[in-house]
Amino acid sequence: MPEKKFDVINLDPFPARSGGAAERRQRDTDALRTIAEDAITDARTDSEIAREFISHGELGEKSVANTQKELFRFLTWCREEAGKTLRQLTVADLNGYKDFIRSPPPDWISTTKWPRSDPRYRPFSGPLSDASRRQAMIAVKGLFAYATHTGYLRRDPAALVKHVKTTSASRITRYLTPDALELALTVVATRAASTPASIRRRERDRFLLTAYIHTGARLSEIVGANMGAFYTEGNGRWWLDVLGKGNKPRRLPVPPEMLAAFRQYRAAFDLLPQTARSDDTPLVLSSRGQLLVRITDEAASDALKSIFAASAAAADRLGDADMAATFRQASAHWLRHSMLTNHANNGVQLKTLQETAGHASIATTAAYLHKTDNDRHDEILASAGIGKDAA
Repeated sequence: MPEKKFDVINLDPFPARSGGAAERRQRDTDALRTIAEDAITDARTDSEIAREFISHGELGEKSVANTQKELFRFLTWCREEAGKTLRQLTVADLNGYKDFIRSPPPDWISTTKWPRSDPRYRPFSGPLSDASRRQAMIAVKGLFAYATHTGYLRRDPAALVKHVKTTSASRITRYLTPDALELALTVVATRAASTPASIRRRERDRFLLTAYIHTGARLSEIVGANMGAFYTEGNGRWWLDVLGKGNKPRRLPVPPEMLAAFRQYRAAFDLLPQTARSDDTPLVLSSRGQLLVRITDEAASDALKSIFAASAAAADRLGDADMAATFRQASAHWLRHSMLTNHANNGVQLKTLQETAGHASIATTAAYLHKTDNDRHDEILASAGIGKDAA
């Protein structure tokens, strides 16, 4: 049966210590076998080397999913647009792909996210930003480097392809002020709820918002945690353990407001206020039905966006058009920016924030410090005889 344009390409990681290699050796050994005799790979096809590449690293679940997405796009482009295998591609071809993903043709795009098994699925939802193109090419270049090092490829044309240049702001500007965060908390806490499911949803969403405001965790870090990750060591300090990028463990301070929201959230699900370290119940639960089921990152993001939309309406009613406009732009990741920015401006040491945020470089954390900029702004306006309230 002939392949359809966007047929699924199996990019599932190979299981550890599986019989995959033995199974692949039993195939036609001449199939695509222009591989070095001393190759340290059993891959025979481009999709197999891609699966090996995805399997070999210590990638988290989110990173695996993102790499699969990027390599599915790339391998589909190889087959449908370039008509070439990996070993036939040139530097010009790869630069062509870099341009292709800037503005994919209409038949590659769907604004609806269909499952990959659905015939309506398309690899893109629209043109990619420079930052997204950079990430896409990092995955492609990583695949070529791995394929070359293992002997699957004899050369690496991707090594001669330059990274996509992106412009980065010297200061983080996508964050919510303490007043905006207080309004959002009030909005979700006073949301009408008349059924058990709606009460569970309200308390879950209030906990979600509170957790992101106070921890500055990434979306997947909270959603991926379990109830047992919430604990105290008996000295009055509460912590939340999360797994960050590269599966690096991190523990985050839990303030009383977040602990109270956690206990109220558990009560809404008929759970005891306390939990044990061994409790592997998902931390963020679906409000539908009685089963304790983890929600997805996307569902958590949608829950927060719903709070932001309601908060924008509330800000409009209060006559604060600027705050309403900010809420309409906000996403879940803004809460991470907000926590780091507000604490940095309150004088918390950057080293403390770096460790809490899980930043590899303190320069990344420094981008959240606005206090010196605000002081400079006020000093200039004061010199000109303009108060900040008049600005």
